[in-house]
Amino acid sequence: MTQGKTTRRALLAGMAASGIASNSLTAPARANTAAREQTRVSNNAWDAIVVGGGVFGAWTAHHLQQAGKKTLLIDANGPANARASSGGETRMIRSDYGADEIYTKMSNASLVEWKKLSEQAELPLFHQSGVLFFFQNMVDYARASIETHKQLDLPLEVLDAGALRKGFPQFNFEGVEFGLYEVGFGALMARRSVQHLVSRFVKAGGTYRQALGTAPNTDGHSLTIGGRRESADSIIYACGPWMRTLLPELLENRLFVTRQEVAFVAPPSGSTQFGFGSLPGWADWNDGDLYYGFPDIEGRGFKIAHDKHGDTFDPDLGSRKTPDEVFERLRTYMAHRFPALKDAPFIGDRVCQYSNSSNGNFLIDRHPVHKNIIMIGAGSGHGFKHGPEVGRMAAHLALNPSAHTLDRFSLKTKTTVHKRTVV
Repeated sequence: MTQGKTTRRALLAGMAASGIASNSLTAPARANTAAREQTRVSNNAWDAIVVGGGVFGAWTAHHLQQAGKKTLLIDANGPANARASSGGETRMIRSDYGADEIYTKMSNASLVEWKKLSEQAELPLFHQSGVLFFFQNMVDYARASIETHKQLDLPLEVLDAGALRKGFPQFNFEGVEFGLYEVGFGALMARRSVQHLVSRFVKAGGTYRQALGTAPNTDGHSLTIGGRRESADSIIYACGPWMRTLLPELLENRLFVTRQEVAFVAPPSGSTQFGFGSLPGWADWNDGDLYYGFPDIEGRGFKIAHDKHGDTFDPDLGSRKTPDEVFERLRTYMAHRFPALKDAPFIGDRVCQYSNSSNGNFLIDRHPVHKNIIMIGAGSGHGFKHGPEVGRMAAHLALNPSAHTLDRFSLKTKTTVHKRTVV
């Protein structure tokens, strides 16, 4: 079964109907009109300062720049650096989200922007590998994903066990009943994408600095950057796990930073069966204990990871060495699901972190005291793909003093109990 297809215009129309893009600023002229509505006369050096050069911060800076705002973007260690949540090789972009329709819409709208960015880059930022999400039985998550795509007229193939075995013989589909295949989605080159985005921002006249930023000063319009006081009409904090330390009174107990490992496996020499073009990006529901990965993209190796939140992690001091038991767990899984790789050597690994909210929903909201300060984060392991839309929403808040966030993205919905509900 194949659903229809949609356009960005149709997606944004649907998002507006659900409140996501209400009063959305889709042109610099509208943004400038909103800015003129502010009654405060600004003596600040910047229209906006964005703290954090990861995927959320970089896209926010881009949208502010597009609205004609003089924007300073900073990052303590460089865009998509080795310790950043936005670093590393690849991220999956998919739109299967069960009943969480908002993320399906955001993912499709973001895909349009990622493709545009990739077309402008010297090297590809997006690889359309397709994404296959397969299930052992018809669970509510899969049922809701199918219904959501049908209602939104989005393409989705539902493949039975026979079609899976015929189309993707690299897998052992024992115990699998069906799969959901999104042919238009795939892999984003994470580090490369963020660094290209920041480079484009600078070439277009934006200012980027590698410098350490502090918590906001009591005036709400300034902070210290590299030992120097800088002021702005709006300050946007988009610094991943470091949000907990910069805004501890608000986020220390509402952001849960967990350790996550990914590994890369050598595909069989002389064979392309596990390479891009032969194998899609994939996710195994595995009765709720998810594994996911990618084909060998750009010679990096077959990627595999266990999508289970790990131990609490310190992004500055935590060890980045993958323990033996993780490799053993991945080896056991591969021996069952990818028999041809059961003895293949691991050729690389990476320890990163998820910055999780209590339930997996993002944080895109104003500071409760200083309304000109915007907080964005809690990517919760699925945020990278949504960078363009998260940045647009954050910029909308910064540009429109009267605008409000959606309830699910608000600070008030972030509790102190970590219980993931968004997958």
